[in-house]
Order: sequence, then C-alpha cells, then structure tokens
Amino acid sequence: MALIAVGDIHGCAQTLDFLLKELAPTPNDHLVFIGDYVDRGPDSKGVIDRLIALQETHECTFLRGNHEELMLNFVDNGDYELWAVNGGIATQQSYGAIGDGSTFPPEHLAFLRATQLYLDTPDFFYVHAGLRPEKTVAESIAEGNDQVFLWERSHLQASELAWEKTVVCGHTPVSTALDTEKLINIDTGCCFYTHAHLGRLTAVRLPEREFVTVPFVG
Repeated sequence: MALIAVGDIHGCAQTLDFLLKELAPTPNDHLVFIGDYVDRGPDSKGVIDRLIALQETHECTFLRGNHEELMLNFVDNGDYELWAVNGGIATQQSYGAIGDGSTFPPEHLAFLRATQLYLDTPDFFYVHAGLRPEKTVAESIAEGNDQVFLWERSHLQASELAWEKTVVCGHTPVSTALDTEKLINIDTGCCFYTHAHLGRLTAVRLPEREFVTVPFVG
C-alpha cells in the first residue's frame, strides 16, 4: 500500500484525470489531497464531482485549503469579496451562476464541510499551508490554529524548523516540488499555466518520496 499526496488542483479537472491516470492508484492505496480543489481553474465543479466519486473506490483523505474555507464563508456568511478576488468567480461560473450560493449541490457542500484541517501519521504531517517553523508539530496540533493550517507561509523562509517529522503541504506555488528532510511542498501551480515556470499538478508517493508531475491540460 502506498500513501499518495496530491497537490493543489484549483479547478483543473482534466489535469486531475491525467494525474490519476499516471499514478494508477490501486484500491489499497491511500490518497491524501492537500486542499484547494476550487477557484481559479476552469472546472471546480468537475473536480468536486471526481473527488466524490473517487472516495467510493479508494481510501481518501481530503484536507481543507484556504479556498474551500473562502467558499464556505461565502455560503455560510455571505463573505463574497475576498472569495471573488481569489478565484471564486471562476468557481461560480463552473456551477452556472454568479453571486448565488444556492446553485451549489448539497452533496458538494457536504463534501467541503467534511474536509479535515490536517492528517497526522507517525512519519509525516499533512496540512494545506504549513506550520509555524518555531513550533513542533505536536505544539501546533495542541494550539489548533485554523489560520495557520490554512494560510501559513513563514516556514518557507525559515532557516530552521522545529518539527519532529516531515510536513507535507501545498498552498504556495513552487516551480519544482520542494523536497527536504522536514518539508515537502507539492503545489506546482497547476492553475497558473500561463506562467513559464508553473502550470503543473504534482503528487508524491510516500515514504519513497517518488514525485509524479503532469502539465496542465484543462
């Protein structure tokens, strides 16, 4: 059995299909999706459809990204502007309406609400954005700061990391997946396909640290 982490998809449903074909996961594999399924890309609705179907045939863990949080804040609280400027309009277009949360299928909203903030395993800690570099993983879990799990970036500039295990995250696009002793970043900017150094979707098999990357195809 392999544990396979998948980076930020951002509405790129056809690219997700391409990556899954390359990965060819077996029913015994555990797929961990690192968050940011929606916004910016062309087909957020299609991404959610595929993920809901995938969990019927494979063990899946779906982490929450800051973009799922923004979408839910719109649905629950009417917080529209921040979501709209961060790619939310593209998501609404994929559902066929602008400014109306009633068009989202109930099963899609249930999927978003069921996403987890992190997955902790003996050797790896999976989270969307990252963790504060000066705190251990255990301290971050005990603190339980949602904003850190969803938005943190300070670890990318830190000279030292206090973590007792490797953190696997996304959130901040990098031209090539980052692979260090304590940090793996698998957001290779799939939705930013017009950028010369981005526009790819990446996954990693663990503990082997075998990376699989495909280009944006839609």
